[in-house]
This record gives sequence, C-alpha cells and structure tokens, in this order.
Amino acid sequence: MATNKKRLLVPDVFGMAGLDILKRRDDIEVATFPGAISTPDFQALLKSLGEVNGVALGGTPFGAAERDAAKGLQVVARIGVGYDAVDVPALSEKKIPLMVAGTANSPSVAEHAIFLMMNLAKRAAHFHAMVQEGRWGADRMKHLPVDLLGKTLLIVGFGRIGTRTAKRALAMEMNVLVYDPYVKPDAIRAAGCEPVELEAALPRADFVTIHCPKTPETVGMFNAKRLALMKPSAILVSTARGGIIDERALHAALTGGKLAAAGLDVFEQEPTSKDNPLLNLPNFISSPHMAGVTVEAVMRMAETTAQNMLSVLDGRTNRDNVINKDVLG
Repeated sequence: MATNKKRLLVPDVFGMAGLDILKRRDDIEVATFPGAISTPDFQALLKSLGEVNGVALGGTPFGAAERDAAKGLQVVARIGVGYDAVDVPALSEKKIPLMVAGTANSPSVAEHAIFLMMNLAKRAAHFHAMVQEGRWGADRMKHLPVDLLGKTLLIVGFGRIGTRTAKRALAMEMNVLVYDPYVKPDAIRAAGCEPVELEAALPRADFVTIHCPKTPETVGMFNAKRLALMKPSAILVSTARGGIIDERALHAALTGGKLAAAGLDVFEQEPTSKDNPLLNLPNFISSPHMAGVTVEAVMRMAETTAQNMLSVLDGRTNRDNVINKDVLG
C-alpha cells in the first residue's frame, strides 16, 4: 500500500454505514477478515498484512499474540460494548487504546431486556402454542399472565444499558431499584430509581435484569445463594454476559419452584449446547446473544467503530469510548 495510507482491518460483516465512513477517506485502506476466523488463522492474517494500524473486532479474541502480529497497531475497537474476549492489559502494555461502541447498541439491548420480561410475564410462548394446538377452553385459564404495572424491577448495573432500561420500566409504571456500587446514590435517585444493596433488594424484586460487565467480581454473582433470596414468583433475565448467572443453580431454581421464569440472551458457553437442560424447561426462553444486534444497531455500531478508529489515527481520540484510559496522555 502507499506509505501515506493507514490500514484498518474489519470483519466482513462490518456494517455499510461504517464502511462508507472509512471509504470516504483517501488516506485509509480497508482490509476485511472472516468474522468466524480461527485464532491461528487470524494471527497468520495479521502477520501477512505487514502493517495494520487499527483492528475492529466482533467476537474474535484478541491478546498479546495478535497485538504482536499486527505491526504498527495504534487502536483496537470493539463493534459493541463487551470486551471480555480482549486482553486489555496486553494492549495497555503497548499504550494501545481499546475502544467500544459507546451507546450505539444500548437502546437495542434495553428493549430486548424489556422484551424478555414481557414475553415471560405475558406467557407469550405458551399462549402461541395454545392457539396452534387448539387448546382454548379451560387451558388458557390455568396459568394467568401478570402485569408489569406496579411491579418492582431490580436493575443490576446502571451504565449505558441499565439507565435506558430504567427509563422504559418507569414509563410502564414499575418501581425501579438499582444495584451498582460504582454509581453514586444521588445519580440513581435523580433518574427516578432507588439505590439498593443486592442482597437486600433481591427479596423485594418481582423482576431482575442484569446489565453489568463480566469481571472477576461479577462471575457467578447470581449463584444458588442469591437465587434463593428471590421470590418464587420472580422473573430473572440477562442480556449481559454468560457466567454472571450460574446456569446449574438457575436450572435448580426453575425446576424446584424457587423462581417463576428466566430468559437469557447469553450463556456460559456460546453457542450453548442443544443439550443444555435449561432449553427444555417450559418456564425458560432464550435468544442467541442477539440483544444488541438489530438492523439499526448494526449500522450505529459500525459507524461508531469507524469513528473511534479514525479518532485515534487523527490524533483526536474519543476518550469517552476508551476502556483503558491509562494509555492516554
């Protein structure tokens, strides 16, 4: 490539809105890689390109080996907000910023969390099956749906997604509790919600939705002990990351009458096995890690990711979207 051009590597499913931004720049060359590329193949590709100034990642793991294979690397950007597949210390060691897509997909994830709650509360899947099977009559009165009106929702994690989920829940006249030790109680109250401690709030909640990042602190947060604190009538949903909920403990709670229902967009292992016992439960619904992947969100995330990478190359890094801010001067 011409010496004055910077090379950016993006997945082949990168949204057109992002590609358009990059292709309008005469000083940028765009290369693509398969979104489902294996780790060895990805490392080999990075080495073969000679120089890669920026990399955009979907779910592809990125660590020290990838960092060293990408000569001239100045920025790594996630096409999303989760970054548990990225070795952040490895990037920080070389002063390379890791950037995320900010608020690009947070409305979509918040909507999906509400969708899971409403689907379970209104027994959508069960009623659809009843209509398909012609089981009207007395069957439809055996297990009635419930309202969200006046119910208490506990939001775990009050960042970009949790705050938007709260707005939607408040609009439906729910009482909203928030557990987030990193957000000041006054900020939570200003949003119309009640700051709480987790153990004290779980017995109060009719619904719980998880929106915190996956960290050593949050892995296994919803274990058997905490699930046992919840109401038997409660509904638990997660659009965060797999592993925050102990799936074995969740299965035991759902089959033992300790929890009414649950909905997961994320699993401990992804894709989860078709033999996962949760999938056979009548009080469980799932989606394949798609909460933040809508037609609109894909375009917003690609656009933000492109702008993130260019901001670094242009010397005007968008600090708000940098995870490892310690690398910034």
